[in-house]
Amino acid sequence: MIIIAEKLNGSIPKCAAAIAAHDPEYIRDIAKKQADVLDEDKDYIDVCASVKDGEVEVMKWMIDNVMDVCDMPICVDSPDPVACVEAAKYCMEKGMERGLINSVSGEGDKMDVIFPIVRDNPGWDVVALLSDDSGIPTTAARRIEVFHKIMEKAKEYGIAPSRIHIDPLVEMLCTADDGISLVIDVIKQIREEYEDIHITGAISNISFNLPSRKVLNQCFCTLAMNSGLDSGVLDPLDRGLLGMIYATEAMLGLDDFCMEYISAYRNDLFGVQPKK
Repeated sequence: MIIIAEKLNGSIPKCAAAIAAHDPEYIRDIAKKQADVLDEDKDYIDVCASVKDGEVEVMKWMIDNVMDVCDMPICVDSPDPVACVEAAKYCMEKGMERGLINSVSGEGDKMDVIFPIVRDNPGWDVVALLSDDSGIPTTAARRIEVFHKIMEKAKEYGIAPSRIHIDPLVEMLCTADDGISLVIDVIKQIREEYEDIHITGAISNISFNLPSRKVLNQCFCTLAMNSGLDSGVLDPLDRGLLGMIYATEAMLGLDDFCMEYISAYRNDLFGVQPKK
């Protein structure tokens, strides 16, 4: 499972307060804590400013603080494609050869803004949301239509499926008419068409406005992984969720001889070590 660590996001109140106060210690502390449980060869730390003014400069400040305390690749995250490109270029100027751009979609000219920098920098991958100018499609069939359009455009730019993280758009469970069947159908169809593409999603979206959110996040993550999800925007400091990911990979035969699960247990990554 590729983890895109979500804690440095200005939509989170504590992070927003640190950004407003220009507090580097908070940014560095959260970055270091996330990095301590991540794999720098496959995972990312998401950096999202979520500010109305000076977004690129805030992202650069956050990136500087993350890079001061760890060597993790960064996922530059903004709904503004120009901000994504500028933040990615800044990371590259600072020597970051591998990273992730979050995100493109079928909306407007986003793909034509972001795909060129992805094409020209093979160490950088991209997240693609299954929405377009009409908004978020309400059926699996429509989301798959958007998916096909994105893949056609990626092919035009010579971007391999293995460099794309498709986000089928995880929505709140409490407002869904059919549970998670729509997003699961989309995940399965994409996985059937492309074995080497990545499928991601914001895991915690599923539990908004519901009690005991961590339990729901864990359950959804397991079901989605069983359907083909292999990437996720999530809280790596949620040790229960982290443990569930390692356990699910072992159950699905993605962890030879359960070695990753055993190593994570020995390193107390998911908090189930017996008391001494």
